[in-house]
Amino acid sequence: MSTPTAHLVAEGVSIWLDDLSRERIVSGNLADLIATRNVSGVTTNPTIFAGAIGSGSEAYTGQLGVLAGRGASADEAIFEITTDDVRAAADVFRHVYDETDGVDGRVSIEVSPDLAHDTDATIAQAKELWAKVDRPNIHIKIPATKAGLAAITEAIGSGISVNVTLIFSLERYADVIAAYLAGLEQASQAGHDLSGIHSVASFFVSRVDTEVDKRLTAIGTEEAAGLKSLAGVANARLAYELFEREFATDRARALVDAGANVQRPLWASTGVKDPALPDTLYVTELVAPGTVNTMPEKTLEATFDHGVIAGDTVTGAYAGAHEVFERLAGVGVDFAEVTEVLEDEGVQKFITSWHELQDTVKAALEAAQSGA
Repeated sequence: MSTPTAHLVAEGVSIWLDDLSRERIVSGNLADLIATRNVSGVTTNPTIFAGAIGSGSEAYTGQLGVLAGRGASADEAIFEITTDDVRAAADVFRHVYDETDGVDGRVSIEVSPDLAHDTDATIAQAKELWAKVDRPNIHIKIPATKAGLAAITEAIGSGISVNVTLIFSLERYADVIAAYLAGLEQASQAGHDLSGIHSVASFFVSRVDTEVDKRLTAIGTEEAAGLKSLAGVANARLAYELFEREFATDRARALVDAGANVQRPLWASTGVKDPALPDTLYVTELVAPGTVNTMPEKTLEATFDHGVIAGDTVTGAYAGAHEVFERLAGVGVDFAEVTEVLEDEGVQKFITSWHELQDTVKAALEAAQSGA
C-alpha cells in the first residue's frame, strides 16, 4: 500500500528534512527516514545547528573536548562540527544522489548569516565550505539578499551547487533565477561541466501567512478576514508560474540543452504555525512536478500519517492565486512591504541564532577545558 509520502514523490516532489543533528546520523534515524518516509535530502540553518549542539547530546562531547584541547575558538569549532555533520549526512545520502543522477541526496550548509550583506565574504566562505565538506552532493546556502545575488552567480560560476534561501517575493525570485543563469554562463566559459552544478531556490511559505494575517487582523473587516491564510500558498504558486516561464526562455533553454539543470523551486517554512489550519497545508496545496518540499519532522510525520495527495495542486491554480493578490491589494495590504519586512526579519533571525550558537559552543569549549 502506497504511503502519502510515496505518493508525493510519485507526483514529482522531493521530500527533504528540515533538520540535522549528529544524533540523527549516528543512531540510524536519518537512514530510517530515507527508507520509510521517502526523505531524499536535508537542509540545515543556524537555528537547526544551535538546537542540535545546544541539546546537550553526548554525540558532540568528544569532538568538543578535542577542539578545546587545541584552543579552538567558537567559530573554528562551529566550522569543524557543522562541516563534519554535513559530510557524514552527505555520505548517508550518497546512494540517493547516485540513484537520482545527482538531483537528490543533497545536504545544505549555510554561510554565516553575519555575511548576508557582504558579497565578497559570502563568496569566500561558500568556496571554503565547499572545499572543506568535499562531497559532490551538498548545497551551499546563500541568502537571496541583494548582496547575495552576486555571490550566487560567482559560486555557480565556480562549479559550486547552491541552495538560495530566504526568498519571499516574485521580484527577488526573478533576480535569483537571473543570477543562476548568469552563473551557469560563467561556469560554461570556465570549462565546468554544467550537468554537475545543481541549485534550488528556497521560497518561504508559512512566514508569508504569518505576516499577512497579522495585517489582515489589524484591518479588521469581513473581507480581510476572508483572505487569511491564503497568501503563502498563492505566492508560492505564482513563484512556480514564474519558474515555468523563466526556464522556457531562449536563454535558459540554451543552457539546459548544453547540459545544465533547471534551478528547482523549493518550498521552505512549511511547518503550519496556525493551529486552526490543516497541519499538512503547505504540502498538499503545493504539489507540482520538479519541486522540493523541505519539512520539519512534525510536518513530515503528519504528511506520512494523513496527508491527502490529490495530484498537481499548483499549475491549474494560477488564476486563483493572482486573484488573491488583487483582493489583498484591495483591502490595503502592501505586499512589497510585507516581503521587505520578511527578508529583514529572516536575516536577523538567522543572525540571532548564529550568535546563540556561538555562545553555546563557547560555553561548551570552556566546560571541556575545565573538565566540567
